Amino acid sequence: MFSFRGRGAARLAAATLVSGLVAAGSIATAVPAFADDAPGMGGVTAKLGGMTEDRGAVQITEKDGSSWPVDGGLFKMEVEGGGTLFTYCIDLRTEAKRDFDYKEVGWEESSLHNNENAGKILWILENAYPKLSADALGAKLGVDLDKKEAAAGTQAAIWTLSDDVKATPKEEDAKKLTEYLLEKAVQLDEPKASLSVSPSSVAGKAGEKIGPVTVDTNAETAKVSVAPGAPAGVTLVGKDGKPVTEVPKGSTEVFFDVPAGTADGAAELTAEATTKVSLGRAFVSIDGPSQTLILAGSSESTVTAKASATWAKTGAVPAVTVAKDCAKGGLEVIASNEGDEAWTFDLKGTSHTVAPGETKTIPVPLAEDEAYKFTITGPNGFEETFEGVLDCKTATPGPKPSETPTTEPSTEPSPSPSTSTGTTGDTTGGSTGSTGTTGGGDLAETGSSNATPMIAGIAAALVVIGGGAVFFLRKKKTAGN
Repeated sequence: MFSFRGRGAARLAAATLVSGLVAAGSIATAVPAFADDAPGMGGVTAKLGGMTEDRGAVQITEKDGSSWPVDGGLFKMEVEGGGTLFTYCIDLRTEAKRDFDYKEVGWEESSLHNNENAGKILWILENAYPKLSADALGAKLGVDLDKKEAAAGTQAAIWTLSDDVKATPKEEDAKKLTEYLLEKAVQLDEPKASLSVSPSSVAGKAGEKIGPVTVDTNAETAKVSVAPGAPAGVTLVGKDGKPVTEVPKGSTEVFFDVPAGTADGAAELTAEATTKVSLGRAFVSIDGPSQTLILAGSSESTVTAKASATWAKTGAVPAVTVAKDCAKGGLEVIASNEGDEAWTFDLKGTSHTVAPGETKTIPVPLAEDEAYKFTITGPNGFEETFEGVLDCKTATPGPKPSETPTTEPSTEPSPSPSTSTGTTGDTTGGSTGSTGTTGGGDLAETGSSNATPMIAGIAAALVVIGGGAVFFLRKKKTAGN
């Protein structure tokens, strides 16, 4: 486990791990196509529902003294493959888009990458609601605290540290909770990924073990297998050469065992586990601009991760991994060549050559919120396209939500985090000015906004001035492949 500090020495490992920010690409000419639209190579993928009833009024005061009201509390997310997550906002001024898909990532790949208080936010999550019940927190403070006050007080403390504002709950008991959490918070180390693989792409020659691929999980065990479609005889083995079908909690190295004489081709490793995602893991949108969220509670959830291997008898044998580098403001393209000939490819108009046995890291500078799309090609039909938007920062102060009260949100209760059965929670979030919107992804919720009829009109401006947690890397086949 490495903290948000001390990242320099672990840059390459962090870049290839990325908690699954690169999807397996497609390789033509006798090579099976892999999950070209998959959003990631590890960690939980979940769809954002809306805010639960566990929320309350919070007043935000900016550094310039301006002030505006918001709603602060828990969001509910449904995990792809089964499971429920509860999250708080760590990007106050950016809208949350319902029905957007989110990906679990490490702090390196989120707005927490340069936040010196990230460890304190984790402490708050471990010592506040819903990890501790409202009754338990109330008893600790000597107040009568309900769930709404507990959620608002917890969110206000988090916003103070994540967005550099003064966040003050309206209710006095909730305010006491916020003050207590901020006074007691201490730095904790970044939590482990639920499931990840590193690197996401390896290469070699038939007749040898190709890898290693490190599978890392917080589950007691994770199943690993070669995905259907691989050439006959390709298996997964450990360092000792023995077949591997599952790995224990922690980090385990596995290899693709490709029999000698196997025709040039590719295979995919699939890892799967059922586990609770660690509190404090960040979640970023992979569908477009939407606020960054941080995990506050998790049911048992299904998690998957994938990695690919390619091999050839002669010539260049390329592998490519792409990672977001928030500290440097761009991407890192990590290209390797396990063949016996040099590999030359074009990246955004510049030619790069990777010698046999060489690994080259190529920085790709990008502006905040800049969209990108590029394709890397190689021998034997190797072709991978990466596209996304770079967003590594919380939105900066700008236009504030209107203070005109909105229509009252639905009062139908949603399940509490401790008793959730996976049903859909409240979807208004107190921020749409309507009570029945389902939106199909275009519902604006700041997770924070109690009165935001202006948000729909200024959404584009909010994206330009800061944007939310918008980062996704996808490898996919080009048209006609």
